[in-house]
Amino acid sequence: MVMAEATVMATFTATTVGTVRSRYEQPTGLFINNEFIASASGKTFVVENPATEEKICDVYEAAEADVDAAVNAAEEAFKSWSAVDPSIRGRCLLKLADLIEENLELLASIESSDNGKPLKLSRIDVGLVANVLRNYGGWADKIFGSVIDTGDTHFSYTKREPLGVCGQIIPWNFPLLMWSWKIGPAVATGNTIVLKTAESTPLSALVASSFVKQAGFPPGVINIVSGYGATGQHISNHMKIKKIAFTGSTATGRHIMRAAATSNLKKVTLELGGKSPNIIFDDADVEKAVEWANTAIYFNSGEVCCAGSRIYVQEKIYDEVLAAFKKRAEQNVLGNPFHEDTFQGPQTSKLQFDRIMSFIEEGKREGATVITGGTRYGDKGYFINPTIFADVTEDMNIVKEEIFGPVVTISKFKTVEEVINLANDSQYGLAAGIHTTNINKAHHVANKLKAGTIWINTYNDFHHQVPFGGFNQSGIGREMGAEALDNYTQVKAIRIAIGKDE
Repeated sequence: MVMAEATVMATFTATTVGTVRSRYEQPTGLFINNEFIASASGKTFVVENPATEEKICDVYEAAEADVDAAVNAAEEAFKSWSAVDPSIRGRCLLKLADLIEENLELLASIESSDNGKPLKLSRIDVGLVANVLRNYGGWADKIFGSVIDTGDTHFSYTKREPLGVCGQIIPWNFPLLMWSWKIGPAVATGNTIVLKTAESTPLSALVASSFVKQAGFPPGVINIVSGYGATGQHISNHMKIKKIAFTGSTATGRHIMRAAATSNLKKVTLELGGKSPNIIFDDADVEKAVEWANTAIYFNSGEVCCAGSRIYVQEKIYDEVLAAFKKRAEQNVLGNPFHEDTFQGPQTSKLQFDRIMSFIEEGKREGATVITGGTRYGDKGYFINPTIFADVTEDMNIVKEEIFGPVVTISKFKTVEEVINLANDSQYGLAAGIHTTNINKAHHVANKLKAGTIWINTYNDFHHQVPFGGFNQSGIGREMGAEALDNYTQVKAIRIAIGKDE
């Protein structure tokens, strides 16, 4: 890597980002007004490769003055972007989707470098990014109001209008995918944005943002800043930002709601934590159910807000499932994210690695039985072996708290009503899984579970047209689907008195 002290680009070679076979320019600055610039203070922070524990590069850290500059740019751009022919907004999103797709291998490699997820999974993520952007590109000129029949004395109608400058804060587990979930509906509906990347995984979003100008977006429509919690706090408190969208922990979500309330009462959408139940009934196809259970918890190294981290198995097949699940978990290939057969990479940061290991030790102290895993993998990188706890009780922290790693608890149940009660006994309500060959049972249980997404005979099965979001303390509002457009529009009612001809 070659990086001058004041530059906003770093030049990388193939060895730095795995499969990329040519040199590329990695933006390291703040993206404001369609340009990459240094932060006002010149302060930077280190981005690390979690598989090797080695430094990748330094990225500029946004402070309050930088957030103000981004907001001012977005506020100015909103004047014209909100009034432009909506089909133009759609064309920009469609072009951006094409550019993302054309650079799929580059973006996937970067994602695997600073996040640690296996390259084959990063490729899937980038493909989903293009799908999300195209979906909202298609929606841009289909934001309709309605005519309301209130009799012949008045003409009454509604229209949906954008909110203004929107602040967005994305997590580190799906950096580029969350970037698209936030940007797509916001700009399709005529808003402008200031988005903060996660401090541990800013690189892919910065590269993707380098395509924004080429896609035809005017300066100031999309602005990207990097930084820590203080940067997000400035966004949450900002009096010119009309809406905040956040994906992350429930604890941080509470802070953001308080900031929104005490500043300008900005609108808030939150996609927060989960402790999702995954239920296997005794009439399930055991082989398929175990395969989906493996995906539900160990996909993306368990760093998934909707991970199926509480497995409930009907007692008749409990021993069979436990043995099969142990065998399947031990077959998962851990290691270098750039090896094509790797299924599980490292945890994204040392902070997260230490947190997960502390939960594992707590589970042991609480008396749960480690069926497999519970240990670090290798001596370099933040790898944790797939871990299964049995002999758990519902009051244990490993059953109650979101671990956000490759750790699952497995319990047995007798009846349908019992497992519904167990599944719903949580502060969260993001997702749930049901495995059964009985369609009536599947619908009955799905209707009773208190969760925003229910997967039946599948898991972690997302689609850009299907809304995603939580009940209870798992959040407010929905991402993806037509429902996400509601997060970024407000309804104006217009009523006209009609005089009668004499």
